[in-house]
Amino acid sequence: MASILSASNKSMRSDRNTYVGKRFVHVKNPYLDSMDEDILYHLDLGTKTHDLPAMFGDVKFVCVGGSPNRMKAFALFMQKELRLEDSGEDIQDICAGTDRYCMYKISPVLSPSHGMGIPSIFFMLHELIKLLHHAQCCDVTIIRIGTSGGIGITPGSIVITDTAIDSFFKPQVQQIVLDKIITRSTKLDKELAEELFNCSKEIPNFPALIGHIMCTYDFYEGQGRLDGALCNFSRAKKVDYLKRVYKAGVRNIEMESTVFAAMCRLCGLKAAVVCLTHLDRLECDQITLPHDVLVEYQQRLQLLISNFIKQRLGLHDQTSSLGSPVLPRR
Repeated sequence: MASILSASNKSMRSDRNTYVGKRFVHVKNPYLDSMDEDILYHLDLGTKTHDLPAMFGDVKFVCVGGSPNRMKAFALFMQKELRLEDSGEDIQDICAGTDRYCMYKISPVLSPSHGMGIPSIFFMLHELIKLLHHAQCCDVTIIRIGTSGGIGITPGSIVITDTAIDSFFKPQVQQIVLDKIITRSTKLDKELAEELFNCSKEIPNFPALIGHIMCTYDFYEGQGRLDGALCNFSRAKKVDYLKRVYKAGVRNIEMESTVFAAMCRLCGLKAAVVCLTHLDRLECDQITLPHDVLVEYQQRLQLLISNFIKQRLGLHDQTSSLGSPVLPRR
């Protein structure tokens, strides 16, 4: 882990004066202060084994996504966009000691994976938020960048979420804690969503929109698919349900957003959900697009988030990896 410590302890002079609000990450657990050590087991990190403030204290942007490969690809993309690829250092998986998640750090940008579905992202967020807290990070923006099924929109569109809702069209997530049901709000930061949308307008021919996102517990029955191992509803009922989903303002469906929104809101993190769409669920259930098309869609998402981060860092004139100034580093 020594190499990770040295590689991660880098940031940029340009963000020192940009972030002055000191909006720290809060944990809502009185027992943490009395713990002699906090082991972030699924991230292969800990408060005694790692100098978390030195490793992560300069983090300003956390971009989480389901797939380890996609998050590594995003980290490599950010390395180029921030002009850090000439450092001679390969990016390293900070969580290499575990096979649960991956995590890469490119200066002020943290890029961890969260797996698939509510349970996986739920306990990853517990440890990620504690990590940001222990590292004394402040003014952090966290964005879930993922894939989804579109509702009534063209495949390849990017949906920036204004509200995350459950399968009953409610902006909430429910969890059983001990033997009680706890209901939490899933409201997201609307100003952040608008900022991302405005950023998308600056990219030529970029298919982006703002809309609700529906979060389900399942990829097949829970999303009204007819192609799973189980199906006890008709095609007509499926279509009727998806039309009602569209009428409610939903433009895409996935399986993580409500938990993400609720936890970030409770812990004082400005959060957004930005997902590309692989298909229109009103037209089909299965993804049939060629691999190269899906890769191009993923690059659209990376480009938007990269431009947003560079604008926040005062590098808004740097819109391409070619012919741009070298990013200052301290």
